[in-house]
Amino acid sequence: MSAPAPTPTTPPTTRPASPSRRGVRPRQVVVVLLLAVTVFACLMPFVWLVRSSLMGTEQIFSYPPDWIPDPFLWSNFSGALASAPFGRYAANTLLLVVLIVPGALLSSSAAAFAFSRLAWRGRDVCFAVLMSGLMLPYAATLIPTFVGWQELGLTNTYVPLALPPWFAAGAAFNIFMLRQFFLQIPADLDNAMYVDGGSPWTVFWRIAVPLTKGPLTLVAVFTTIAVWNDLLNPLIYLSDPDKFTLSLGLASFRSLYTSQWGYLMAASLLVILPIMLLFAVAQRAIMENLALSGVKG
Repeated sequence: MSAPAPTPTTPPTTRPASPSRRGVRPRQVVVVLLLAVTVFACLMPFVWLVRSSLMGTEQIFSYPPDWIPDPFLWSNFSGALASAPFGRYAANTLLLVVLIVPGALLSSSAAAFAFSRLAWRGRDVCFAVLMSGLMLPYAATLIPTFVGWQELGLTNTYVPLALPPWFAAGAAFNIFMLRQFFLQIPADLDNAMYVDGGSPWTVFWRIAVPLTKGPLTLVAVFTTIAVWNDLLNPLIYLSDPDKFTLSLGLASFRSLYTSQWGYLMAASLLVILPIMLLFAVAQRAIMENLALSGVKG
């Protein structure tokens, strides 16, 4: 009687090492260190602003620097608000936001739709000329633009600030970004609307705009931030203190209260907090839309 054949044994399978068992790669360490340095460099000015807004002048410039106020001078905020009409400045800035953002959205989206969804002679050439305007410094057109508004008698008004965005002035980047999104919309949707008797405006309002609410929100946020932080245009066109915006009012406040550094820091913090909150609320939409802005369907 023959002996039974030996049962073949299965060799033990080797499992890949879990991420926790793997050694930390030097490349990962370098990336983490670079990110930490970048975050520190970005947050350091804001941290300095916050601590200085709660200190007196002597403690702000003490060496070695004190990072914790002693005592906390919350009166800097009330003193800054009492020293300058920041409420009026905020109302003027919000008025400009209300006047500019709708015009920027309408003109940028309409131009982007024409460059992406309509076929007309010279379209690509016009788009190339528009993109070349991104390389033109703003200072190159500053003087002739001011002279033109001055001849019209519209300086010291909000017209030079609020009217140009309604004609897509300075909106080349917004047009380019919206055009990339419009190119992702299937052409069959346009054709179906044209078959039903729709016009290009019908396609624009019923198809293009509803399908690009995210990018339009992105343009609105960017435009709001630009208007809120704009100092050069109000400085050039506005001379009446009652019409000053927040940026211009803060600049004039600095010239008047250079010795009250605690007041200046507190006022600066109050000016930037609303725009920081806006950016924090819209952060997810901004990052998602920026990731898709260069994709062509």
